Amino acid sequence: MRILLAFFLAAAPVFSAPNTAVESRIQKILNRMTLSEKLGQLQQLGGPIEGSSQLMDLARHGKIGATLNVRGAKNLNALQRAAVEGSRLKIPILFGFDVIHGYRTIFPIPLAMASSWDPSLIEKVSRLAAQEATLDGLRWTFSPMVDITRDPRWGRVAEGAGEDPFLGAAMARAYVRGYQGENLSAPDSLAACAKHWVGYGAAEGGRDYSTTEISERTLREIYFPPFKAALDAGALTLMSAFNDLDGVPSSANPFTLTKVLRGEWKFPGFVVSDSNAISELIQHGIAANGAEAAQRALTAGVDMEMHSRLYEENLPTLIKSGLVAQSTVDEAVRRILRVKIALGLFKQPYADETRTSHTPDAAARKMARWAAVRSMVLLKNDGKTLPFSKNLKRVAVIGPLANDTAAELGSWIGNGRLEETITLLAGVRAALPNAKVIFASGCAMSGDSDAGFAKAVRAAQSSDAVVLALGEAGDMTGEATSRAFLNLPGPQINLAKAVLAVGKPTAVVLLNGRPLTLSTLTQRAPAILEAWQPGTEAGNAIADILFGNASPGGKLPMTFPFTLGQVPLYYNHKNTGRPAKDDDHYTSKYIDAPVTPLFPFGWGLSYTSTRLSNLTLSPQKITPDQKTIVHVFVENTGNRLGDEVVELYIRRRAASVTRPVAELKGFQRVTLKPGEKRQLKFDLGPKELGFYGLDMKYAVEPGEYEITVGTSSVGGLTAPLSVSN
Repeated sequence: MRILLAFFLAAAPVFSAPNTAVESRIQKILNRMTLSEKLGQLQQLGGPIEGSSQLMDLARHGKIGATLNVRGAKNLNALQRAAVEGSRLKIPILFGFDVIHGYRTIFPIPLAMASSWDPSLIEKVSRLAAQEATLDGLRWTFSPMVDITRDPRWGRVAEGAGEDPFLGAAMARAYVRGYQGENLSAPDSLAACAKHWVGYGAAEGGRDYSTTEISERTLREIYFPPFKAALDAGALTLMSAFNDLDGVPSSANPFTLTKVLRGEWKFPGFVVSDSNAISELIQHGIAANGAEAAQRALTAGVDMEMHSRLYEENLPTLIKSGLVAQSTVDEAVRRILRVKIALGLFKQPYADETRTSHTPDAAARKMARWAAVRSMVLLKNDGKTLPFSKNLKRVAVIGPLANDTAAELGSWIGNGRLEETITLLAGVRAALPNAKVIFASGCAMSGDSDAGFAKAVRAAQSSDAVVLALGEAGDMTGEATSRAFLNLPGPQINLAKAVLAVGKPTAVVLLNGRPLTLSTLTQRAPAILEAWQPGTEAGNAIADILFGNASPGGKLPMTFPFTLGQVPLYYNHKNTGRPAKDDDHYTSKYIDAPVTPLFPFGWGLSYTSTRLSNLTLSPQKITPDQKTIVHVFVENTGNRLGDEVVELYIRRRAASVTRPVAELKGFQRVTLKPGEKRQLKFDLGPKELGFYGLDMKYAVEPGEYEITVGTSSVGGLTAPLSVSN
């Protein structure tokens, strides 16, 4: 007998429909609104407003519901004043901006933050970002991006939490809690917008904006959970995606936008389209013109239109002809007004111009530095190359990214400043004030010139140790930056070969926004630190790791492939009927490359060593509606303070439908003193053990489960769990 878990689908979100008084207030506003004013609430247009009278005019006539990219309290207040004091109904405008990994203080990119495996850190970082953004009058961010992705060719992997839905859900909850704070109507509450709903991360070929083909089961088990987690944490808004999904673009898809979002999940907030996504329904081929595009998007459940103006232009005629019901427009307006009331905009529409945005202060920089340290992943450290001694006399810092602030910030840098960013070179110099630090860029990020190699080699030869900074330029990740190849761009690998051939103790520092193919580099480099794009305090944080002021403890949120031909490659794959076997030719593998990754999901080293022991389940036998408690000991067996991320995976070998070879269902990051031993506890219950069976119902099926606790998705301690009626 299968125990259905209806409660799992119907869990009430934190942001639920307000009380009767609020709904009555919304209805009274709707009763007074003209159709033109209603359509204005469904419109979001861009800024800035300097030199533009259009936004001001629209605001005075109550014909704009939200803006994006209008910043600065003075600018915002001018536009808000036109809406609140100049328009008939005095409905405030909602001001939005892409606050992705910081606003004035830039933190590590979201993929790096996910590498911290530390939701409490993400919550603190996003809280600080919200405080800085609201100083400029902003009250809405288009973040977090919670798209699951298994293809590192897609440039937007930099903006998400990687390949796993459990880790992604944990990050989503943390971002929402941090942005929105404890009180939505507080002046430093920044409304979250979970994006992109839905399946955008599965773009074919890793090409941005491309088609996706995803089964309903995979949608529900892989791509939906982070969105559900964001809504359960109280996210006020969602953004519809660009991609085609099962023949219906996500921005006109009634299954995802209405059946799931409104019907199953009871989401009371509003959905905004991605930029021009509604007009692009024509390009997709499901609308012949703007009128059809507007009809399909609104009736499917997209409440607000970003940039394009098809709602305003076409809905009056569509309503008059009966193709769109007036009640559909009213419901979209109701959702938008509900969010504005929740944010307290009707009571306090203006930004405090005395609370001005400022240069990141000492506390913000400290947080940025710590976040960067926590997010870095030590991929390799042969012979304990790292940490370097602080007594080094001569250090060579080599590479085209060693003094490149853009590469250290990455994409979507909010209101950050390149000149306020600490480069890797500056960080090393600050960490070793008495040493001679020699810099050589070695090569450019493009082309194939080796003209700078000789200088770089001489720098390495004359030094006691080498820091080699390699990776991707700042504009090579983020939106519209898909790559067909995942190698180090330009002549960087040849530079690395030349420098490593010198034979000096060398640490490669990677500055990148996606997993790369590093097999050649890994064969040669004794130490590799994945620093990602670490943000404002990049150089200081990297130096903290390189010279032992901090121990690396991050873990990979995405698999690093051995070679491009393995992509997409992810840990929670299906077993197939013929899993790979070295001694059996007719199994699922390659004849010219390994089937295993270069670095697996959850991988990461430390400067110390740890050991897991005494894995126990209590009880070992449960019914489908019960839970078991998993205990395991983790011990620091080294001689340094260090972190370990203990990861819990489950596997169901026989079920009504095929199951992944492993599924992450718990993790804890702990800091241990040398010799310290600690017992950790994990709960495993219906929410973790259930899945969508043959009948597409979420349930726990009786049977045998394997519970594995390890320090990556490979290996670990295993114990059986029996589930029976």
